Amino acid sequence: MEKYVYKGKNKEEIIESALNELNCTLEEIIIKETEEKSGLFQGKKTILEIVKVEDVASLGKNLIEGLLEGFGINGSIEKKIRGNQISYKIHSDNNNILIGRRGHILESIQTFIKNSINSQIGLYVNIIIDIENYKEKQNYFLEKNVKRIARDVTLSKVPVKLDPMNSYERRIVHNALSKFEYIETLSEGEEPNRCVVIKYKEKEN
Repeated sequence: MEKYVYKGKNKEEIIESALNELNCTLEEIIIKETEEKSGLFQGKKTILEIVKVEDVASLGKNLIEGLLEGFGINGSIEKKIRGNQISYKIHSDNNNILIGRRGHILESIQTFIKNSINSQIGLYVNIIIDIENYKEKQNYFLEKNVKRIARDVTLSKVPVKLDPMNSYERRIVHNALSKFEYIETLSEGEEPNRCVVIKYKEKEN
């Protein structure tokens, strides 16, 4: 997969030039920005490393296919690009094996693919992997559960500490309760035991 490198003094001009050359929009690329010191009186140069989102998505699909082959599992992969987020849905006859207990195998697969892509291109990419809508269903039940807890906390004013969650699940909780007027959510603890606390919040005057 090709990585494109552009240098210059004005970031906006570099990006405009790169988009014209690559025939892409800003949403279709991923950018890493660094600076390079020039001569004593020449100031600094901006360096932009650019990859196409479509190329990254194809790389991720190939990595997942290799992983399934290693597991000895036949399956199909559906990829979707939304902005700079790349999502994959895996369909197979061995979903239980790929998901694992409470989704721990699925989380390991996602972490492996993320790390593999990031190490190959040197850029952070937002990757989400799901298997037969497992995460989508789990997210629905998680949101439903924490909203019920938030309503209880609003009445009792007693904080509730949830079970440890990964960063993706904690973000779902924070977003789900962000519009509750009398509720605030805090993340506490260290990984892998970091969890969310749902607390009552007095209304601001």
